[in-house]
Amino acid sequence: MELKLEEARQLAVRLLRQYGVSADYAAIVADHLVDAAMAGHAFAGLPRVLALIENLQQQNRTTPVEVVRETANSALIDGGNHNGYVTSVIGMDKAIELARANGVGIVGVRNTWFSGRLAYYVERAAREDLIAFHTATSTARVAPHGGIDRIFGTNPVAFAFPSDDGPVVVDFGTGSTTWGEVLLRKRTGRKLDPDTAVDPDGAPTDDPASALAGAILPWGGHRGSGLSLVVQILGILAGGSTVVEDISNCGFFFVAIDPALLKPVADFKTEVAALADRIRTSRPADGQPNVRFPGDASRQRRKEAQARGTIHVDDTIYATLMSHLERV
Repeated sequence: MELKLEEARQLAVRLLRQYGVSADYAAIVADHLVDAAMAGHAFAGLPRVLALIENLQQQNRTTPVEVVRETANSALIDGGNHNGYVTSVIGMDKAIELARANGVGIVGVRNTWFSGRLAYYVERAAREDLIAFHTATSTARVAPHGGIDRIFGTNPVAFAFPSDDGPVVVDFGTGSTTWGEVLLRKRTGRKLDPDTAVDPDGAPTDDPASALAGAILPWGGHRGSGLSLVVQILGILAGGSTVVEDISNCGFFFVAIDPALLKPVADFKTEVAALADRIRTSRPADGQPNVRFPGDASRQRRKEAQARGTIHVDDTIYATLMSHLERV
């Protein structure tokens, strides 16, 4: 079904408020989820409210988000057990503040859970003419290369750069799929793609329920596994758990850099835009309509959703969301 943008935001806010999230924090989450849906990432849109509700029912005790350590160019933030959609905005904005003042801002956030789409946060920095880098650990659901035990999270990584044509954003997880996608396919009765996951005994599976009990495989074999290890270590540096056995203590790491430290910002933005144009206009391989550039598809889908004024929500997901409202 198609849901109007503001209706989707208000539905997310109402559900989150119902489970104890403050009005301002619920609005932050809702804006993120609707933006994800507009960009075509269905698993990261309203279905995530269901996962948030499940976790809020298990652990809803929070304390104020607090900066526990700060220097001229770094900060450590205790997330107070608030969800990562909120603490990531706070962490990224703090890194932006530090970079604006001192050229570089490095921030760690601990005692938090769920990161959302990392592109959403790094783009905030790029729109202020800063370079951004962000990693986030998550609950152990990915096996290392050659293994079947869950050690890593899906451990996403994101970069953003300012340019004359708007931010250049690269955002990817280090698992072969996201946990949210596995949950969405289970809820909507769809199979997983091949070579995505293993069951509890280590046998390949396309059944989401078996994958939920087993493990997701790393993206790109040993390369993705190695990159996931890097994210895990940066999460430790940020104060997160060595291995995140539950959702309660993920580690988020943020860096914001002022390009003016090395190059005039205007020149940098022009050259980044020129590189992007060179890539987009390069010759496509046989069978490809064009050379894909990171973020272009999401940007186009967001424009189309804005023009329609709606996002698509799976009928089953919508019915489940509404059932939560009707319980109160």
